[in-house]
Amino acid sequence: MTDTALVIGGTRFIGRHTVADLLANGYEVTMLNRGNHEDPFADDDRVTHVEGDRKNERDLETARLAAEPDIVIDCVAYQPADVATATDVFADVDGYVYISSGSSYAAEHVPKREGVTPLEPCTPEQAVDDDHATYGNRKAEGDREVFAAAEAGVNAAAVRPCIVYGPYDYTERLDYWIDRVLTHDRVVVPGDGQNLWHRAYVEDVASALRIVAERGEPGAAYNVGDRRALTLEETLETIADAAGTEVTAVPASEDALAAGDLAPDDFVLYREYPHLLDTCALADLGWESTPVDEAMARTVAEHRESDRDGSEWDPGRDAEERVLGVKDTL
Repeated sequence: MTDTALVIGGTRFIGRHTVADLLANGYEVTMLNRGNHEDPFADDDRVTHVEGDRKNERDLETARLAAEPDIVIDCVAYQPADVATATDVFADVDGYVYISSGSSYAAEHVPKREGVTPLEPCTPEQAVDDDHATYGNRKAEGDREVFAAAEAGVNAAAVRPCIVYGPYDYTERLDYWIDRVLTHDRVVVPGDGQNLWHRAYVEDVASALRIVAERGEPGAAYNVGDRRALTLEETLETIADAAGTEVTAVPASEDALAAGDLAPDDFVLYREYPHLLDTCALADLGWESTPVDEAMARTVAEHRESDRDGSEWDPGRDAEERVLGVKDTL
């Protein structure tokens, strides 16, 4: 018999790649979502679409009855109550996997390890919030809901990605840097260019979700990220290699950036303190990471076919030019 999977979400980014990964591994897939975004699997008879709101328990029950899933991948649980309801509705499946986040960690350990690095606290007020400032708190509380469900006998686990990148990334965070490399031969990089914010290629996140659903330990959380983490300067060089072009990354200190009325935090994917996740527990399940050169090549190729340019993250090229002018005089 064919294995069956229910993906809550499934049309935009991580969910889209998760559905594709499940199909490539022989699953029949049902997606539950509100139908607000174009369905890339509309013509695929291996995929069934159930329209509904994941916050509505009756809609979750409808999806469960329609899919009769062996595994459930929950891509859009943003409040802990979402996880509590889902682990109740899907208490009898072989594997329920909640997409948590590296933001759930509360301490700046290098690297951050499951079961070792403490998680963010979450107040009752934060648990029902939807502001970005409480995202990590809510994801951490979702983790604790998974742990509680596992204690009650549910085959539930969590996967914690760091910053996710790859084809169809609607956040456009990496698209900003790809556009810069494709458009300019000199690109300002905040700080010394060596800041490290661990990222995860989206296809690897998708395979991690499936592998944890199939083989993960109930009540466990698994970090996922590229096995080779790139600094921001290395990221630009890798983009240039993938694009078949050249770029000069120009590191700029806080003082130099001030010449353009800029600060390091004005640049997307800049983080002052290193953020690195230990991925050994996931690797022990048989998960493998796509080589970063290959992952970046796929990402750049899809970027060129899209209309994304990351302009919402643009600190202003005129301001960068002023910084470059100051650097040239030093």
